[in-house]
Amino acid sequence: MSSTTIEPSAPGPAKRKPVPRYRSQGGWTLLSAGFRPFFLLGAIFAALAVLLWLPVYHGDLTLQTAFTPRDWHVHEMLYGYLPAVITGFLLTAIPNWTGRLPLQGKPLLVLVMAWLAGRLCVTFSSDTGWLTALLVDASFMALVALAAAREIAAGKNWSNLNVVALLTLLLAGNIAFHLEAHFNGSADYGIRAGIGVVILLISLIGGRITPSFTRNWLVRENPGRLPVPFNKLDIAIVAFSAATLILWIVLPISMVTGTALALAGVAHLVRLARWAGDRTLREPLLLVLHVGYLFVPLGFLLTACAAFGLAPPSAGMHAWMVGGAGIMTLAVMTRASLGHTGQALRASLPTQVVYLAALVAVTARVGAALAPSWSDPLLHVSVLGWSVAFLGFALSYGPTLLARGKPH
Repeated sequence: MSSTTIEPSAPGPAKRKPVPRYRSQGGWTLLSAGFRPFFLLGAIFAALAVLLWLPVYHGDLTLQTAFTPRDWHVHEMLYGYLPAVITGFLLTAIPNWTGRLPLQGKPLLVLVMAWLAGRLCVTFSSDTGWLTALLVDASFMALVALAAAREIAAGKNWSNLNVVALLTLLLAGNIAFHLEAHFNGSADYGIRAGIGVVILLISLIGGRITPSFTRNWLVRENPGRLPVPFNKLDIAIVAFSAATLILWIVLPISMVTGTALALAGVAHLVRLARWAGDRTLREPLLLVLHVGYLFVPLGFLLTACAAFGLAPPSAGMHAWMVGGAGIMTLAVMTRASLGHTGQALRASLPTQVVYLAALVAVTARVGAALAPSWSDPLLHVSVLGWSVAFLGFALSYGPTLLARGKPH
């Protein structure tokens, strides 16, 4: 496996090391590489959890969870689905950063089982007990953070320890979510903390792979204006965003917070404009990265409006999570799945339908928040779009992810 075939690139400035080949794996193909189980299971779970959420939201179904219905929905998207995809990405990218062998076989199975156990314990936490649900659920992110730290340290790839720090913060947010839900009746800080970490991960990793992949394609296919390389302005924008998100977590409704959020939104729009996304219109695999990242500044701007009392908080949160996180993760999952199974990096018609369905989902969900009178039909449209997107990914890419073949 050559370093040129590894699509997920390092968020830090360290030079890539040669990547060793995968070990010969005679077991189940699904456990031959981290992206296979976590992308596939994560996508299936994302679709089914939202389909299940709709009758729960309307009061037609009751879950055996200790969380309120809203908290269960938020938790399972924020601390259930997203950590699975983040893990799939990291287990694929870290060997490229460190030159070490990837996690496969039984160690990978342990992580998969820990994630599945967390989903079951949270959903049935009325029976298992809130503390058991917390411990089992939190164990997954703890194991992932430890595994990532071990590999990065063993490979002496110190510049990427910031990713481990963000994983640790995501773990802390999950623990806070469980504690708040139990002792206060509903989560608050734990929700905003988790969203803040996810937006920083998108800003850090998405903010590197989007211009990098765009540059590589433009040089080869469409010579001309190229994305501006990662520089001090990017560092400043990410740092300011981190400070702004901390302020929002602590004090979501205030003039100071609103002003900082608006400035961060404008800064990310400037950042995105420097990546030549307008020159990728004929390459959906690239265009979708730019579209997904667009929801980062839109989320900042809508959350700024909420801080000023001009919009409901859910508008910005769903722009970030359904748009930014949802579309960006689909973009990464499709691209990495193709690249790492030796497929051509080309968006098939089903892949383009997946992207379009996700865009419909976020447009309808933000619209439902901004137009309460249309909330119910728009919510149904959003659920349909989201489910089509993620079940579409599972159906389109499942055979490839399950098929035995030489990994790339």
